[in-house]
Amino acid sequence: MISRRKLMSAAASLATLAAAGRAGAAEPFEIVRTEAEWRALLTPAQFAVLREADTERPFTSPLNEEKRAGTFFCAGCDLPLFASDAKYDSGTGWPSFWKPLPGAVGTKGDWSLLGRRTEVHCRRCGGHLGHVFDDGPAPTGKRYCMNGLALVFRPS
Repeated sequence: MISRRKLMSAAASLATLAAAGRAGAAEPFEIVRTEAEWRALLTPAQFAVLREADTERPFTSPLNEEKRAGTFFCAGCDLPLFASDAKYDSGTGWPSFWKPLPGAVGTKGDWSLLGRRTEVHCRRCGGHLGHVFDDGPAPTGKRYCMNGLALVFRPS
């Protein structure tokens, strides 16, 4: 028979494991900076998005209307993230892409008031970029809905 003490200990262990699973282990990113270094590098709005996972207001990014050939880079570390030929108008108010460049982004589960979503971050610096959804166009069916503040566009 299981004693009350063992039962309580097992319950506490499970709660600890569940909390650790939600938080996830910190990913080792190639570029690591202190908060002060990030604040010196980024505008306050970029810091809020890239480092605090904020979301810019829809239809405010000039990158929504960007239609030239080129590449979208991470505003935090300058890693190339998306090619302009993968960009499309999703009608959501944020720059949207149907695929990232190979090896450019990472993803992780994101629980919010809206339920479970999949967060997209820069593979190199861990900067929050936005979220990916399964309602995009062919050929991937993905919609990488990105914050324009997290991106820098350079025409080719």
